Amino acid sequence: MIEHLIPAWMLIPFAVMLLCIAILPLIPHVGEWWEHNIHKLYVSLILGVPVGIWLCVNGMSHELIHQMIYDYVPFILLLMALFVTTGGICIRGDLKATPLTNTVIMAIGWVLASFMGTTGAAMLLIRLLLETISQRKYKVHTVLFFIAIVANCGGLLSPLGDPPLFLLFQKGAPFMWWMQNMLPEWFVTGALLLAVYFVVDMYLYRKEPTVNIMADVREAKKLQMSGLINIVWLLCVICSTMFINSTYIPAMGEHDAPWYLKLLREWAFILIIALSWLTTKKKVREDNGYSWVPIMEVACVFLGIFATMTPALAFLTQHSASIKDFLSEPWQYVYTTGLLSAFLDNAPTAMVFNAMAAPEGMQLATDPFLKAISMGAVFFGSLTYIGNGPNFMVKSIAEQSGIDMPSFFGYMIKFSLIVCLPIYVIVQLLFI
Repeated sequence: MIEHLIPAWMLIPFAVMLLCIAILPLIPHVGEWWEHNIHKLYVSLILGVPVGIWLCVNGMSHELIHQMIYDYVPFILLLMALFVTTGGICIRGDLKATPLTNTVIMAIGWVLASFMGTTGAAMLLIRLLLETISQRKYKVHTVLFFIAIVANCGGLLSPLGDPPLFLLFQKGAPFMWWMQNMLPEWFVTGALLLAVYFVVDMYLYRKEPTVNIMADVREAKKLQMSGLINIVWLLCVICSTMFINSTYIPAMGEHDAPWYLKLLREWAFILIIALSWLTTKKKVREDNGYSWVPIMEVACVFLGIFATMTPALAFLTQHSASIKDFLSEPWQYVYTTGLLSAFLDNAPTAMVFNAMAAPEGMQLATDPFLKAISMGAVFFGSLTYIGNGPNFMVKSIAEQSGIDMPSFFGYMIKFSLIVCLPIYVIVQLLFI
């Protein structure tokens, strides 16, 4: 229960955090400073610590603790568990980077995302895709479509796909509800994105210098897999996400349960991370180009985001009654949930709008509104780099591979607003 009213000016630190992510990389010299994760951590602390102090002084320490301990820590540990386990599965091979090959890789990731999470699917396939397109001159567009298709839109069919769906599952939605009710939305969105990508890649493939195409053919290598023990650890991550929760272990959900019991799933993630690291040969990770930099970047940046967005989410909750007066149709929930999910964490945003849409005395919105909230939370995470955790990780891995990725605003202007958003509008008009 939030007792203290949040003033509008308390949203400023969150806005500044977003502007730092968007603008600092573009400023000469400052951009080089921002590249170091320790400096991202400094910015997160400079903005987040005063917000935390203000919340504690004004009797809102509970909201801060819940956000940082029970939202941020599980968020990072789940990403880290998926990052470490999939990073230990080395799928080597330099396939011919034809439009068909690239599209098939993305289609496989799109299907896998609902069953192993968008982070797991993205981390499993991004290195293979980057090696495949390494001889191509035009390859930025491939990474951008990968973010949209694999790191976001693929995760709509199960609670394992994306965190907001898992929270809705915990609220009472049947595990198979999304598979039974949202298969058309998932299929049409993915098919449209894959078709657009194929056309774009075909056009750019024909513009490739002949020397690049010849090098791509000459340097092609067959697929090889190593580190297969990590498939076991990846399944352990998936099973931990499914079964170590208050639904199956009621004691975890009790109000007075100790913190270490409430975080039982996260202890399992830590154990899995350790087992994956100890049972994977060092050479496998070296061959995979494994580095801690991407996950550390996510941890540093999202530390500031989670801290500064605590007042923003509380502000949204406090004004939910006023907002609800303007939300009467499911399609409206697609865009409100979606646009806020692109800049706020999509899991708590989905919970706020689910509470708005739920009938009085019920924990879960009715089917039409649940579809709208799910679509907005999952799909619209691709509109910005911070809309979903794996977006930043894919961007960081691509940059480590020497790909010059667009800036925060560049990503939106050159890709998400002109490619993804129109497709989402089409899908909304067709189904919601």
